[in-house]
Amino acid sequence: MATRRFKEQGEDSWFGRPLYDRVISPQHFLRALLEIIPWERFTYKLLKLYKGKGREGRPPYEPSVILRMLLLSYLYNLSERQTEAMVNDSVSMKFFLGLAVDENGPDHSTLTAFKARLIANGREENLEQLLADIVEIAQEKGIQFGRIQVMDSVHTLANVNPAKDDKRRENGKPPRDRDAKWGVKGKRKVRTADGQKVEVPETFYGYKAHVSLNSESGLVTSVEVTSGNAYDGHLLPKLLKRDLEQGLAVGIVSADRGYDDSDNHVLLWSKGIHSGIRLNNYRTKNKHGHTEVWLAMKETPEYALAGAVRYKVERKFGEAKEGHGLRRCRYVGVVRYQLQAIMTAMALNLKRIVKVTMGVPFKAPALAT
Repeated sequence: MATRRFKEQGEDSWFGRPLYDRVISPQHFLRALLEIIPWERFTYKLLKLYKGKGREGRPPYEPSVILRMLLLSYLYNLSERQTEAMVNDSVSMKFFLGLAVDENGPDHSTLTAFKARLIANGREENLEQLLADIVEIAQEKGIQFGRIQVMDSVHTLANVNPAKDDKRRENGKPPRDRDAKWGVKGKRKVRTADGQKVEVPETFYGYKAHVSLNSESGLVTSVEVTSGNAYDGHLLPKLLKRDLEQGLAVGIVSADRGYDDSDNHVLLWSKGIHSGIRLNNYRTKNKHGHTEVWLAMKETPEYALAGAVRYKVERKFGEAKEGHGLRRCRYVGVVRYQLQAIMTAMALNLKRIVKVTMGVPFKAPALAT
């Protein structure tokens, strides 16, 4: 059987590691990230997506190199064309990818082909496994995972102009993004013509990423994506199932009122998990009685703990939107939105792992050296 072989890179040349060791600080985020993560683990898992499996045809770039380059685009909130240009201009990024200083990196079309491999067949398994591998590496590195999982959803605007899309429909054309849907992200107060303040729904057109975050480690452990009109409560069982499959010792689940569904409470209780889902008022102020179980639940220390940590997932969503582009879809379609959501979660986790284990903070924007 032919041995696996990859495109040769100049990391071991005079213009590679010896030079980088002189100019890149040990406290550089990308150096720390390269050292702390066993990237070779991803190479052989990702090779199954390549037609020649690294044995036939023209030697490909090592798959983990392309994964790292794609992650750079999410870490620094760059388009793939911008990432190509930045890699060719940045010493630290070339070091991170195993390139020599005088060597250009893969072009953006290589990233496009890599993304196509990830989402072509079994895309959910491929993408979910990438995130699960990062969580597993964090556990191996000694990062402590607590008993509280915080679940919530974040909305992302579709890569569409809704007004133009309406005109397309009027002209008998299909929408630009068939999977995007209108959803409600909350309520806002407005003043009516007679001066009264009222609450009205605040809508958006796009998608939701449903996330489970471990409160103690600060790591995203599971992600599910839906169109914008999905009911949050229906996603809790999937997130919980994935967390448990990863061996997380879930003791409490924290979530907002959007997850207050009787089926969710019963599911958690059946697994010996405390429900920290925030209760709607009708649970405890029901005129017809049957409030005892809910009133008792509100008095538990676990319910109080769940409420005290909910801010952590909201803070993580702010980081994802402001620093890593999750405010708006990069692509069109729910399949590609899943890619964006998973890669964003991986970028957030990698920042956290490097900071916790090596004390090296992430600095944006992309590096100039």
